[in-house]
Amino acid sequence: MAMINQHEILDTIKMIDEQKLDVRTITMGISLRCCVADSLGKLCDRIYDHICRTAKDLCRVGRDIEEEFGIPIVNKRIAVTPVAIVAEGTGATDYIPIARALDRAAKEVGVNFIGGYSALVHKGMTEGDKTLIRSIPEALATTELVCASVNVGTTRAGINMDAVYDMGKAIKGAAELTADRDGIGAAKLVAFCNAVEDNPFMAGAFHGVGEADCVINVGVSGPGVVKTALEACKGQPFDVVAETVKRTAFRVTRVGQLVAKEASSRLKVPFGIVDLSLAPTPAVGDSVARILMEMGLEYAGAPGTTAALALLNDAVKKGGVMASSHVGGLSGAFIPVSEDEGMIEAASVGALTLEKLEAMTCVCSVGLDMIALPGDTSAETLAAILADEAAIGMINNKTTAVRLIPAPGKKVGDYVEFGGLLGRAPVMAVNPFGCAEFVKRGGRIPAPIHSLRN
Repeated sequence: MAMINQHEILDTIKMIDEQKLDVRTITMGISLRCCVADSLGKLCDRIYDHICRTAKDLCRVGRDIEEEFGIPIVNKRIAVTPVAIVAEGTGATDYIPIARALDRAAKEVGVNFIGGYSALVHKGMTEGDKTLIRSIPEALATTELVCASVNVGTTRAGINMDAVYDMGKAIKGAAELTADRDGIGAAKLVAFCNAVEDNPFMAGAFHGVGEADCVINVGVSGPGVVKTALEACKGQPFDVVAETVKRTAFRVTRVGQLVAKEASSRLKVPFGIVDLSLAPTPAVGDSVARILMEMGLEYAGAPGTTAALALLNDAVKKGGVMASSHVGGLSGAFIPVSEDEGMIEAASVGALTLEKLEAMTCVCSVGLDMIALPGDTSAETLAAILADEAAIGMINNKTTAVRLIPAPGKKVGDYVEFGGLLGRAPVMAVNPFGCAEFVKRGGRIPAPIHSLRN
């Protein structure tokens, strides 16, 4: 383990006690390829047994590290091989039993969420992929801890518009089947372009096919630490702002590296990556929006917001990469609405719109995240918003994603209430003009010319 000097220890204590620094998650990635079976029943049994056996000590170790080092570890999570890959050999036409097996296993080992009810369909869909996507609404409505994700595009392959339309329907269906809970099913569903294989954050985590049998990935978070650091350089030029963020990101990532190495050693599982994303919470003082405001903006969404976010995201990456040899995942700044009290306020006063959020996703860590929309938003409109976001990721060779929640029965100005880390959000306006004919064309949007790199 790397030695940490006394100054760093005192500095870390201050960040934890006063600035809301935490390790947002220890996520154990588990391969399910060893569970493949020729029947659905066998597969479900093997998945449940394998997860329970592999992750039995995960939560205990997380609590032990938290107590010994005094570092809050908010979540313990599991990510598994995309289910569509391991389930197809069963020939089953319904994967709901697998979702329920994942949910039971997650509850048995005590984790907060389990991700990987997923499919990778950026270039086309197999029958197993189609089966999984069709099952997503019911899977998310009838389980508590299962999270789903689908990768619909990449810079190298283009965008699978058939899958995009299917995902629009899945988002709509997941929300409608959880109407009694403000559509929370859609909050556990992410559609990606350029999805990464080692992301520890939910709802988009899955254990990539290029990963080892089992790994430990850690996600750290410190928006409050960054904001506090910037308070000391009011009125200073952006060079100073960038340098301050870099230095702060280095310190935050060192904490994540320490926890990741310790968890890896105690669990006897290889260390994967540290994801140094600034992941906000609904708590006051733990907001990415407040960082942008500290740079001089009245609200997130004001002119200059995209530039401020670009600086922040780049400086976080530059600082973090010097603190760990294995930085990965998404690493940058998240801009969810419901999970960030500053974003909630900005959306409530009209400073932050869906279109401005889309512009911000060109330079942030992921994309349109935890955004509540009117309940009557059509599947076609949801799919078109997803297509726009996927196009940004494809052209810019970056990960983008959407987590949209068409809140049943709600209209613009109403609020949805999810509680916990998922928070609350105002229902935001959607462009009312039609796009159904565009979405229903299907086929593939070709990869951009700069994808030809061989």
